[in-house]
Amino acid sequence: MLSGEIKTHTKYPKKAWFCYLLLAVLLGTGIGAKSQSVWEYHQKEVYNYLSRMAQKGLVRFDDNIRPVSRKYIAECLDSLIQHAATLSNTEKKELDFYSREYGSEMDTTLFSNPAKVSFFKNDPYKRWRMVYASGKDALLMVDPVFTASTYQGNGKSYHKTSSGLNFWGRIGNHWGFRFFYNDITEAGTGIDFLKAETPETGYPRKRDTSNRTSLNYTQFRGSISYSWKSGSLSFGQDYLLWGYGETGKIVMSDKAPTYPYFRFDIKLFPWLKFNYTHAWLNSGVIDSSRTIPNPPNTPFSDSQYFFVPKYFATHTFEITPVKGLNIALGESIVYNNPAYVGYLFPLMFFKVYDNMVNNNNIAAGSNGQFFAQISSRNHIPKTHLYSTVFIDEIRMSTMFNSQKSRNQLGYTLGGSITDVFIPYLTFGLEYTRVRPFVYRNLLPAQNYTNSDYVLGDWMGSNFDRMSYTLKYTPLPKLKCLARYQSIRKGGMGNLYDQYFEPQPPFLFDFQKKQQEFTLQLSYEWLNNLCFSGYFQSITSDNRVNNIKTTSNTFNIGFNYGL
Repeated sequence: MLSGEIKTHTKYPKKAWFCYLLLAVLLGTGIGAKSQSVWEYHQKEVYNYLSRMAQKGLVRFDDNIRPVSRKYIAECLDSLIQHAATLSNTEKKELDFYSREYGSEMDTTLFSNPAKVSFFKNDPYKRWRMVYASGKDALLMVDPVFTASTYQGNGKSYHKTSSGLNFWGRIGNHWGFRFFYNDITEAGTGIDFLKAETPETGYPRKRDTSNRTSLNYTQFRGSISYSWKSGSLSFGQDYLLWGYGETGKIVMSDKAPTYPYFRFDIKLFPWLKFNYTHAWLNSGVIDSSRTIPNPPNTPFSDSQYFFVPKYFATHTFEITPVKGLNIALGESIVYNNPAYVGYLFPLMFFKVYDNMVNNNNIAAGSNGQFFAQISSRNHIPKTHLYSTVFIDEIRMSTMFNSQKSRNQLGYTLGGSITDVFIPYLTFGLEYTRVRPFVYRNLLPAQNYTNSDYVLGDWMGSNFDRMSYTLKYTPLPKLKCLARYQSIRKGGMGNLYDQYFEPQPPFLFDFQKKQQEFTLQLSYEWLNNLCFSGYFQSITSDNRVNNIKTTSNTFNIGFNYGL
């Protein structure tokens, strides 16, 4: 962990983003290859399909950082056609199904065809669209978003519905855009207003959730991207996921709501990739120095509040020395002073820069992290092995000294093997441990969070989790999952525990032990039309009040357009 805040007279470069865009245009000038980056939602089932194909050695699928572009997904699907003879009937039918969704991404004659607009019909790839429009140097696709589901169980009886709009497209050979809006309402009893200690994505929320019987919030994703043969540059608001994890991602996950970002990706060589992202986060911390009180005797007597600004920068190098082996090294920084211009430089060593500008003063710096991952696909046939480590703070000289160590880190070890005994049966095993005080900083505005939700694993810090997962596809597009996981969770502690020696042990202030069993089914009948349901039983042993409880939840619903 690096330290906090510094006052400087360096001015924020207002033209920085224009310079990045100009650089991208110059890099793309004269390159004839057609490329567009329309980022695809990271929870699409096609990710799991291609990941499994990569696990079998049939395709190279680089998805350590998600989302990836629709064009890249289409290229991976296209390369699978060369291995059609090795695919099962179920895999072939799913390949055809996904190819209908991404067929336009590989159409090299699209812009040379006559202009066409259709409403509520199939597009040229037999994929139903609300609106499909193509013409000279432009493509637009529009779909509605509808979801409905019900949740029933111990103390729960509520419904979740949503509606919205999803459109995306391309302009010429290099520009892509995406707009996704979904307005969500939950109504009934037993609603989880906090959405804490659950993998469900959070939302910007009010502090007071008492006496409420309904919840309304919005999900938004969108971007404008410029791409060339070896890279892309995009501005937008979206999730950014980093690393592998079946039950949680310790580096970057989708637990926190989306945030605005600037993203730069480039493939320098077939074996070397680089990613840089700068984001604007929600600190949730009121800046009292900027509070403006309203005049007395007015209808609104409350003051006008401003929040402490919060920023996030991260960069990653990914090395692929041989097919199936991926080594990723990354660094990130959370800071709250817009004058820290060094974090706008993609190749900056964040930790070194932070130490330079704050004179190695922990109370005057930023909150930095290091992380790494190694992933092996099909080196053991049909097997994916991975290991991730996230370092918030570590003191190498006293790493093994229990009295002086500051090993504030987390790690994940996992693996899966597919086609176990029968085709399309996958067994996975995963263990995650995150030590105390990871993701936290002495300055609340620099916690590793957005809107008070952690950017990393949804369980936060001071916990471990063991999971066993079975996945099976008996029929094309019918996904079955069974999972058992065991969780142990300790307390949060305070700043004295975090910054003074000796450090409390792992799982100090033990809070609870929890076992979860989940059965889940989903069927994507048509492209983007999915029916799903699950049953989950959670047994919790609360060590704070010595109460054991069992909660059962049943869910069934459908979604279109997500």
